[in-house]
Amino acid sequence: MRLRALLDTDALGLRLLGGEDELNRSVRGVMTTDLRDPTRYLSGGELVLTGLAWRRDAHDSEPFVRILVQAGVAALAAGEAELGDVPDDLVLACARHRLPLFAVHESVAFATITEHVVRQVSSERAGDLAAVVDRHRRMMTSGPAGGGPDVVLDLLGSDLDLQAWVLSPTGRLIAGSKEAGPALPAETCAKLAAEHLAAVRTGRRGPHRFLLGGATYSLFPIRSSGRSRDVRETVLSDWLLAVEADAGDWPEERMDLLQGVTQLIAVERDRRDAARTVRRRLAQEVLELVQTGAAPAEIAARLRVAAPVLLPGLGAAPHWQVVVARVEWEGEEIEGGPVAQSLLEEVLADPLATGPEPSDRIAVAHTGDEAIALVPLPAVSSEHDGSESGLLADSLLQSVREPLSAGLNDDGRLTLGVSAAVHSAEGLRGALEEARHARRVAAARPGRVCAAGHQELASHVLLLPFVPDDVRRAFTARLLDPLKDYDRRHRAELIPTLEAFLDCDGSWTRCATRLHLHVNTLRYRVGRIEQLTGRDLSRLEDKLDFFLALRMS
Repeated sequence: MRLRALLDTDALGLRLLGGEDELNRSVRGVMTTDLRDPTRYLSGGELVLTGLAWRRDAHDSEPFVRILVQAGVAALAAGEAELGDVPDDLVLACARHRLPLFAVHESVAFATITEHVVRQVSSERAGDLAAVVDRHRRMMTSGPAGGGPDVVLDLLGSDLDLQAWVLSPTGRLIAGSKEAGPALPAETCAKLAAEHLAAVRTGRRGPHRFLLGGATYSLFPIRSSGRSRDVRETVLSDWLLAVEADAGDWPEERMDLLQGVTQLIAVERDRRDAARTVRRRLAQEVLELVQTGAAPAEIAARLRVAAPVLLPGLGAAPHWQVVVARVEWEGEEIEGGPVAQSLLEEVLADPLATGPEPSDRIAVAHTGDEAIALVPLPAVSSEHDGSESGLLADSLLQSVREPLSAGLNDDGRLTLGVSAAVHSAEGLRGALEEARHARRVAAARPGRVCAAGHQELASHVLLLPFVPDDVRRAFTARLLDPLKDYDRRHRAELIPTLEAFLDCDGSWTRCATRLHLHVNTLRYRVGRIEQLTGRDLSRLEDKLDFFLALRMS
């Protein structure tokens, strides 16, 4: 389609500010951004929509426009909702670079423009896709919240008799059509997400077909705005559309229809991501105050601003927990911070909660390759003895481990650390360091997806992950290999006896009772352990060595 056609469509509310001689340019796509440099998401020919959040002063317009022109975009459309009139410096920069510039009236949503361009660019999908898109547009504009993914899925069910669900990369159910009946079980969602992520990582083109429980599902990726140079930058954040049908039997028109539907859902996904901007900004501001050693009173004031946003109607200031995550990839350098940020927002959502925004009560910032979440916990009354509920590292990744492992494949790792809850601004700096240290403990463990909590930082477990592997092997072999060899040859059960003896704090009576042995038999086994290893289990130092060797083995 041509730019002139956009200007002639009154419903889009576009006003030309410059570039009248360039209105015959073709538009091949649309992208919404507030990044200062969106190059990685541009392939040329796009109409770029922006709310101007990237602009801090007049000097920012020239480099932004120059980047767009170098990327070959067709035109720029700036929203008037944030700053009112489009700044003169942006108008002049676009004129210098011959980039057509439109103003978007504050009453017009970017989603409306995006959907119009998608429909026009995909004009060959006239038939049933046009009907679905038109009906979806009407329903979205009927209320301030828009129709959301559920509306599109309901239309798929009613118009095309297709049962479909939108899933997050962790397998959380975001939306489902009424025609689909009961919600998919959490286990099914996790398996579908894992299969989809595994297929994406191997480079297979969607849709991906998967047979599960006697049903065939076709899995369509829902891409974020723009295009990434590396699939690893988006694989852990993109949604997917699961349709209970075999897309291999579909005609080309039906396949085009579903691809168009994923674009409509992507518009909703981008809108939801944009809504997280305030929470992300709150987290970033608090994080900067904490890391620069700001006064507790200043941090507390910022937390008082954050509390009503994250926990509306709470009344009292909550307790806070800090979660630190890091996503690392082998080989080529990939910026891990944004990936970890999006992933942490998803991981911290209740896996049993449905809907696209259960992470509304979580603020996540990123710095470098690290993402940091500020999680509010409602204050607990004194009748609960001052204890509070909170996130536990052991259970945090339990339901999402399978799909995330598939997305990380053989070249990625997710490590995560969880702090204890703190009750005031003074405790946030310590909580941040605690979460970071717990994440380093998790990073020292084997596996693609690992987490550690603050409880583990108060014991010997803190030290063990940092012992070099060769030292671990030599230490455990020296103490335990003679016992293992003896057990293999004589079935003497010296290793279980040693474990029980240490667990009973060296009590002969309690250990014999636990093992259902006579005390003399226990004394014989312990004597054999001492003889084989040259150690004395009456000495504290030797008990500790055995204890550590068993934990490291």
